[in-house]
Amino acid sequence: MKNLLSIEELNGEQIRELLALGRKLKEERGRHAAQPLAGQTWALIFSKSSTRTRVSFEVGVSELGGRPMFLSVSDTQLGRGEPVRDTARVLGRMVHGAIIRTYAQSEVQEFAEHSGIPTINALTDQEHPCQILADLLTLEELYGVNSWKSMKIAFMGDTNNNMARSWMWAAKRLGFTLALGGPQHALPSDELLAQLNCPDVVCTTDPVEAVRGATVINTDTWISMGQENEKGSKEKAFFPYQVNRELLSHAAPKHSVFHCLPAYRGYEITDEVLEAHADAIFTEAENRLHAQKAVLCTIAQ
Repeated sequence: MKNLLSIEELNGEQIRELLALGRKLKEERGRHAAQPLAGQTWALIFSKSSTRTRVSFEVGVSELGGRPMFLSVSDTQLGRGEPVRDTARVLGRMVHGAIIRTYAQSEVQEFAEHSGIPTINALTDQEHPCQILADLLTLEELYGVNSWKSMKIAFMGDTNNNMARSWMWAAKRLGFTLALGGPQHALPSDELLAQLNCPDVVCTTDPVEAVRGATVINTDTWISMGQENEKGSKEKAFFPYQVNRELLSHAAPKHSVFHCLPAYRGYEITDEVLEAHADAIFTEAENRLHAQKAVLCTIAQ
């Protein structure tokens, strides 16, 4: 595995190996025997602002012996219109790897193609593979290794966003049941479902049906970066899918609630529910560090 561009491009064995390595690195934090990034500089190229992504990658690169170099697009020639392929050709001659957080998936793919260096998708509008790996790592900590095999996982709200799409490919690769609950216009397209071709992924406009019997209930902000002008219409459509106490009464008895953060309390999730499940949610945030270190170790080999 030279790059991590999407969950779609991984197979089940690769995902399981990354999770196993993530568990190991978490246990060994502060006393790693190897420094696989020693002598290397990794560029963090961000078009979108971030807290968890930037901190977890900067700390992760440093703990593995490397030097992180943060590059905001507004501070580089990308912000003045330089083609991605030209920036990629330059950085590919200077740094050892790139971590990119941007809008279009095509930009990450183009960078990887033209730079020739290991490239990690730290979030695009299409996928968020690092977050899904952190979520799966958290799920295994809570319920046991490979426990997802026998459980139903639900994703509520905007089920056509980057998080939902990454969960869909994870369900395809690992073989668990994923229920997507959202308004009709925010369900995955027929084209994507046909491409996925996975009977374990089911879509419904009924929020209760989506959550019924689910062990893990996911949600995400209704308004992604760049969609602020849709705030009013989205809130009205999505409120029936809010993760609240009444909705969770239909979930499995020992359920957990996940949120990739930042959370907008009172919208996609109530303050009461977030605080009741804060340990799991903030363990997810912590596990970004360990899952991403597993990715870094793997693609730096």
